[in-house]
Amino acid sequence: MKRLSVGIIFALTTLCLSGALQASGRLHPAHASVTAPQHGFSVKQYEAFHDVLHPLEHEALPKKDYRRIRAKSALLVKRGQAIVKLGVPAGTSDGQKEDFAKGLETFSKALAKFKSDARRGTNAQLKISYSAVHDSFEMLAGMLPRG
Repeated sequence: MKRLSVGIIFALTTLCLSGALQASGRLHPAHASVTAPQHGFSVKQYEAFHDVLHPLEHEALPKKDYRRIRAKSALLVKRGQAIVKLGVPAGTSDGQKEDFAKGLETFSKALAKFKSDARRGTNAQLKISYSAVHDSFEMLAGMLPRG
């Protein structure tokens, strides 16, 4: 019984401290144990892009919620352009640098088409160009250096 009480007190203290640190700004929400885990990318630009991409892929797209995809398109493109601007990440093996550069070019073109379709395209066009962005991102993410 005493061990159970100590365990409960420890758990509550940990939760309270985590909440207090988050509220004070000393603990970023992504590092808090009570928030969703990060996606595990070794490059922050990929993590930020995936934060926008994931709910669109797994919530909006299956529901054919093209309005939501369009609403998030500017942010997705902005974060995608940060990936393109970064270029081939440090730590990429020499054997993969050329493939990575080609993948970035494909991703950049997919972003441009998606941006256009989000503004003026039909839902069918948007779905295709969004999927191209998603797929080219997944290819790049698969080549990221493990960190």
